[in-house]
Amino acid sequence: MDVVLGIGTRKGLWLARSRDGRASWELTGPLFPITDVKAVAIDTRRSTPRLLASVTSEHFGPTVALSDDLGRTWEEPEHAPIAFPDDTDTALAGVWQLVPGPPDEPEVVYAGTEPSALFRSTDGGRTYELVRGLWEHPHRTEWTPGGGGMALHTVLPHPRDAERVTVAMSTGGVYRTSDGGRSWAPANAGVRASFLPDPEPEFGQCVHKVALHPSRPDRLFLQNHFGVYRSDDGGDRWGSIAGGLPADFGFPIVVHPHRPDVVYTFPLTADVLRFPPEGRCRVYRSEDAGGSWSSLTEGLPGDGFWSAVLRDAMCVDDADPAGVYFGSRSGEVWFSPDEGEHWRPVAQHLPDVLCVRAAVLP
Repeated sequence: MDVVLGIGTRKGLWLARSRDGRASWELTGPLFPITDVKAVAIDTRRSTPRLLASVTSEHFGPTVALSDDLGRTWEEPEHAPIAFPDDTDTALAGVWQLVPGPPDEPEVVYAGTEPSALFRSTDGGRTYELVRGLWEHPHRTEWTPGGGGMALHTVLPHPRDAERVTVAMSTGGVYRTSDGGRSWAPANAGVRASFLPDPEPEFGQCVHKVALHPSRPDRLFLQNHFGVYRSDDGGDRWGSIAGGLPADFGFPIVVHPHRPDVVYTFPLTADVLRFPPEGRCRVYRSEDAGGSWSSLTEGLPGDGFWSAVLRDAMCVDDADPAGVYFGSRSGEVWFSPDEGEHWRPVAQHLPDVLCVRAAVLP
């Protein structure tokens, strides 16, 4: 089994590769040194896997680079592949999300940006167009920045219906389309926003991440700014699944690739205490869709771990058994080859980890 892991950091991109069934890893980098790499995608829909990386330079600004040889060489466009049209009077601050489209649209790639907007590519990620339906939504003028900015950080194409896409942003909440992006509706009922006068508003929630399982796409899991939720009806209504967790604040939420009832998260103490409860490094897993949770610690640091895991810094591969990965703000990357039971380091002493993405190569 051949596995590649993309690690985006505050100071560039690292790639880890295992050719021996995840027994050992070869680490290369930094690529694009001294840039923010907020998003990485590994597109395995094509015969030659394509890597895409969101790269933001303080000098040159944001761009999207791609590689068709697993990172040995990169294609960087001369002109910005993602740019707001002139009539929007808006400048792109960064790309927070790169997501391949559904299997039956192999050239479609989505990008979520700062400020909050959705872009769509139909040429494999080389060029992108603004999805006007979301940008022109009447709520947009009332979306406000969260602590990390006003960014669209989650894009979930429906695996069987190309017309349906779900997105999430801070602090706008969850929105979805069923007509290919021409119209969008908020999908936040039941998600609390305790910082607003109405604690359950139609929109305005500070959603941190949303995940779905490809075999059960109407079941969604959501990590909120205070709150962990599940929806079984595609976002019509959300219910809390935070019971059994040591805290309901955190950033990532990740679904197992084959078992739709299995979900992972990494709780933090609170919004102003962004480190794990008791300073202990613990991944939490539910095997019953959030009905109960267990901590996974075998091989992880014990006491004195005061780092955090960001919204895109946890992922799974699609092997069997699945590999689970996460990176910390202190530059450590860990993985479990057995779905969370045991953990080993992939890399240490990297810059602040912003995102990790893993894939089993065909």
